[in-house]
Amino acid sequence: MTDTPPLPDGYEISTAPERLDVDRVHRWLSTDAYWATGRPREKQERAIAGSLNFGVYDAGSGEQVGYARVVTDHATFAWLCDVYVDRSVRGKSIGTALVGAVRDHFQPLGVRRIMLATADAHGVYAKLGFAPLDPPDIWMALVFE
Repeated sequence: MTDTPPLPDGYEISTAPERLDVDRVHRWLSTDAYWATGRPREKQERAIAGSLNFGVYDAGSGEQVGYARVVTDHATFAWLCDVYVDRSVRGKSIGTALVGAVRDHFQPLGVRRIMLATADAHGVYAKLGFAPLDPPDIWMALVFE
């Protein structure tokens, strides 16, 4: 397993639900994330309520600058989704540190695998040990569209 890069100075990660800026998370995802464009606010609120949420915050102002959501049973499986870093702070390794923190949160719980899907960030996740499914032909999905 690769080391988790540290957050840049002045940022912190929290799973405290009361710190989430739900308005900001919804705006980010529904207007600027290819996988969630147009997602209704009510659906985002349900997703947040049913998940373990990680936020990245500016330690001085408390402003949220990143987000990741994990659907999990906390024992055997986790699905990492809705990973987003505000455009104003991209390029500082905040996203890599966030995903590393998620990985490190679940590793001692004995979770066997963390799954995710990405169209464009394979390199970011590969740095933290994520790899293509092996063997891919045993995996299936039911997609409602």
